[in-house]
Amino acid sequence: MLDTALWISLTLIVMAMAMNVYRLAVGPDVPDRLLALDTLYVNSIALIVLLGLWLNTKTYFEAAILIAMLGFVGTMAICRYLLRGDIIE
Repeated sequence: MLDTALWISLTLIVMAMAMNVYRLAVGPDVPDRLLALDTLYVNSIALIVLLGLWLNTKTYFEAAILIAMLGFVGTMAICRYLLRGDIIE
């Protein structure tokens, strides 16, 4: 039962990532592309957590936490750059 749920979840998350990549490439303006990139971070975290559940290892959870921290810092830096024109004042 768990294997079936993991396969379905992995399939749906990969489809969501493909839609995010499409929006990242075609997005009409910069904020749409920024949101697509941020959503891609979240989907990659979900993919890594599901992979950790499937392989029954804790290493993937630590990688997911690391990607979450880097995604947050990266999103904040890009937003500050778009709003002010610089990252660090």
